[in-house]
Amino acid sequence: MTSDLTTYMKECKKLIDGELNGFISQLEMPSELKEAMLYSVDAGGKRIRPILMLATAEAFGASKEKAFHAASAVEMIHTYSLIHDDLPAMDDDDLRRGKPTNHKVFGEAIAILAGDALLTQSFEVISDSLLRDDQKVKLITLMARAAGPSGMVGGQIADLSGEEQELTLEELEYIHHHKTGKLLVYSILAGAVIGDATDEQMSHLKQFGEHLGLAFQISDDILDVEGDQEKIGKLPGSDETNKKSTYPKLLTLEGAKNKLASHYDEALLHLAQVGVGTDRLRSLAKFIIERDH
Repeated sequence: MTSDLTTYMKECKKLIDGELNGFISQLEMPSELKEAMLYSVDAGGKRIRPILMLATAEAFGASKEKAFHAASAVEMIHTYSLIHDDLPAMDDDDLRRGKPTNHKVFGEAIAILAGDALLTQSFEVISDSLLRDDQKVKLITLMARAAGPSGMVGGQIADLSGEEQELTLEELEYIHHHKTGKLLVYSILAGAVIGDATDEQMSHLKQFGEHLGLAFQISDDILDVEGDQEKIGKLPGSDETNKKSTYPKLLTLEGAKNKLASHYDEALLHLAQVGVGTDRLRSLAKFIIERDH
């Protein structure tokens, strides 16, 4: 990762961390709920989705400040999904980002409610933003689709149904296109909405995001096989323990790496058609496929 990208990601992460903490800290709610929400929000993470949104908005000439609320909202959605994913009824994980998972610290009931609170609060955050009303409506509609039954939640159901089954590559891609990819694609499209991109540009960015989303998940599957626990923040091999179908399991580790490279190449082909300054998005895409955590 270049020093320029490292600096950019650190700056964006610091800004998003501050915005998220500020949004939640000022709300009136039971102290235990606030503590649980902040525990997971402040646990760290790369903030890939909000950073992609900020970078896309900036590519079209919009300022970071204009996109802060929407970027914070998508990270709230992502964090809620992680809290719920870790629950015993889902993936039953003890560690997340190197720390005990939310339900291990606060109990299952509070963890569920903390996730619910982050999900619902995300929509208010967008509605209170500095964007035009038509942009707010578009973002809220796109986010609901990406996070809801035809998006992330639908992918989670398919993922649970696929446990202990031998899935086909098509079935596995459906899961990851919805569970992981939809919210990542939304992040890019939201930045384009904020920057008033054309329909044609939105179409290419959607294809860029879809290929990048699959590449992101393949990278995760590879890290689950050969990643370092200290870097990835959880025990490697959890997919195998949970008897999940993965790209390395279906394609072999080498085949998964080839598939990763193929999706990356397709993503860049579509990005090249957008017609604005997308160097930073290209750099972020490279980071996503080469990351070690």
